[in-house]
Amino acid sequence: MLLNIKNLHVSIGGKEILKGLNLGVNEGEIHAIMGPNGTGKSTLAAAITGREGYEITEGEIWYKGKNIVGMSPEDRANEGIFLSFQYPVEIPGVSIQNFMRTAVNSKREYQGLPPMSTVDFMKMMKEKQAMVEITEKLQNRFVNVQMAMLEPSLAILDETDSGLDIDALRIVAHGVNQLHNAENAFVVITHYQRLLDYIVPDFVHVMYDGRIVKTGGKNLALELEEKGYEWIKEL
Repeated sequence: MLLNIKNLHVSIGGKEILKGLNLGVNEGEIHAIMGPNGTGKSTLAAAITGREGYEITEGEIWYKGKNIVGMSPEDRANEGIFLSFQYPVEIPGVSIQNFMRTAVNSKREYQGLPPMSTVDFMKMMKEKQAMVEITEKLQNRFVNVQMAMLEPSLAILDETDSGLDIDALRIVAHGVNQLHNAENAFVVITHYQRLLDYIVPDFVHVMYDGRIVKTGGKNLALELEEKGYEWIKEL
């Protein structure tokens, strides 16, 4: 199993957010996580990637056979865990190319490989941009090229569809579908079923009050779209 989360409890500032969450993800799978605001979806993503300020008080996160609780965010990224944020932050004075080259070479150094030359990097960048159909419209939503360049084993998309119009949504989804293969896995966190029209999940999990309370197939997302989230309080 690529990712195996056992009885995960996570607190922020002394307040418990995740309350015994369990989740298993195998290579080749796409998992969608849905649920109302404040239920712990983004906290789960932060805990997996090791974001500062999220205290794991109990439980384990196993990734590629290692318990990564206590591993630095940098090492988790170099091990192949990727997180896309809801609203990517632009860093003044840092170009996308320089940012990505630093990230790629950091991963290569971790793997004991030499840094990629400028020529090879730019060639790879152009190939990956063409692969995921990046346009000027999506330059500030560089998630697809980031994933394509870093080739993660586990990609977590934390409400990447926020603020995207239908054309941009299709392009992001197309990139995910192009990059998905039998050796990697995706965890897609979203409020809306519409993203799942384009990225078809193997499993849909419903989170409520810090736990996964229901798991099903892609039709569960349609049920949530129809009924909303109030009915899950009874589960």
